[in-house]
Amino acid sequence: MSDDVLSWVRIDAASSVPPFEQLRVQILDAANEGRLAVGTRLPPVRALAARMGLAVNTVARAYRELEQAEVVTTRSRAGTVIAAAGDNGRRRVAEAARVFADSVRANGLDAKEALTYVETALRLR
Repeated sequence: MSDDVLSWVRIDAASSVPPFEQLRVQILDAANEGRLAVGTRLPPVRALAARMGLAVNTVARAYRELEQAEVVTTRSRAGTVIAAAGDNGRRRVAEAARVFADSVRANGLDAKEALTYVETALRLR
């Protein structure tokens, strides 16, 4: 594992989003976009917490939630690695969102109107 594998992760202390969630989302996005390849070993919880100035439990919670979503897997000796399965559901939703955004642009809708369609569709289910 390279020490700089997550060097691009940034935590905004002023954000209303909790630090564990900021970390979780950034790792999830990188895994879904292929910036973190399958098998990439993430830094140990304590090392990442120390490097980022976070509590150990903050990093552990982010890793735990990523593991529950099958984005990472944790093995005692191998550490925490990006899983082969990834988060396929989120990946499909992200792709559908891109297709929807293309359709919105092609049909001349503004973002507010497009979001109204999405909110309505979510309420119908």
